[in-house]
Amino acid sequence: MNYYENEIKALKKSGRFRTREVLDTTVLDFASNDYLGLSHNKDLHKATCQELDKLPLHSSKASLLVNGYHQIHKDFEDALCDANGFDAGVVVGSGFNANMAMIESLVRKGDILFMDEKYHASGVLATNLASVEVVFFKHNDMSELKSLFAKFPCAKRKIVAVEGIYSMDGDLVDKEVFEICENEDALLIVDEAHSSGVVGDKLMGVFDLYNIEIKSNHIKMGTLGKAYGSFGAYILASAHIIEYLINRAKPIIYATSLSLYDTRLAHYSLEYILGNCDKLKKQIKERQLIVKEILDIEVDGLIVPILIDDNRKVIEIKNQLFEEGFAIGGIRQPTVPHAILRVIARLGQTPDELKSLCQKIAKFR
Repeated sequence: MNYYENEIKALKKSGRFRTREVLDTTVLDFASNDYLGLSHNKDLHKATCQELDKLPLHSSKASLLVNGYHQIHKDFEDALCDANGFDAGVVVGSGFNANMAMIESLVRKGDILFMDEKYHASGVLATNLASVEVVFFKHNDMSELKSLFAKFPCAKRKIVAVEGIYSMDGDLVDKEVFEICENEDALLIVDEAHSSGVVGDKLMGVFDLYNIEIKSNHIKMGTLGKAYGSFGAYILASAHIIEYLINRAKPIIYATSLSLYDTRLAHYSLEYILGNCDKLKKQIKERQLIVKEILDIEVDGLIVPILIDDNRKVIEIKNQLFEEGFAIGGIRQPTVPHAILRVIARLGQTPDELKSLCQKIAKFR
């Protein structure tokens, strides 16, 4: 019996049906979030394998609180804290799990979470838990956020959740959110999945870009499967918040710790980014200028959203470009309000290849 046959038919009828496709490495990749092209850096891969070969084990084997916390984890956490100016950190299995961990454990009874309406689905999912009282505010609307604070003066704790660069629109968080949260004594969660490694003087993200002095109310989450070319995530905060998460966050307590390979590879990637940030920033700027010149779209990072507003048409264009050798994203409702082509102007492809893609997309527009 096909238990969900009607639901699948409805998805197909609306143009929202999804399928998995085995990666074709013969096409040019403008779809993935491998912003700096580090997933193809064999030097980082070989160095990681050589280091793991020297160890008596190659698997983390257990959760962080059993015996799965290795020196490799601690060294990377310490390096992240040094690079970003935070007191403490913890590595997590994925960005999805990091958001679940933070929101499920930090928002207690009597607290109110104020979340940008375009926050990542993992954070939105966590708000469905019965213990989480959430109020959504209009995307990047700082005036509405301030007015909402005034409506809930008796909240035990106020917690705000925003993204550094938003994953679909590709726009930066408004800098004012840092000042608002400081004035209101509110905790501020910044999901830097798409900004870490892409913006800032040291390419560490929006805290770096805006030159924010790290305060005790700041919490930063970053992923390792994007600009860092690895897998997993991390949470950085004051020491007492990290201690609290280690004791209360279920995705940290009950999950096997991050693999040693992914952790060490990400550590090498961090060192690579810090050691080559001037060169990388120049390459990022070059790609931003190409997008502006050909598509007349200004981007803050490397995400280029192109409005199509038709679920079927966006997939037709995506498939046609794939046949011509270009992999891009075709994002449909309900992930976005209106269907878009999502192009990643990643450093893993050459400027000339990006120019060729943008010229083809310009014809569709």
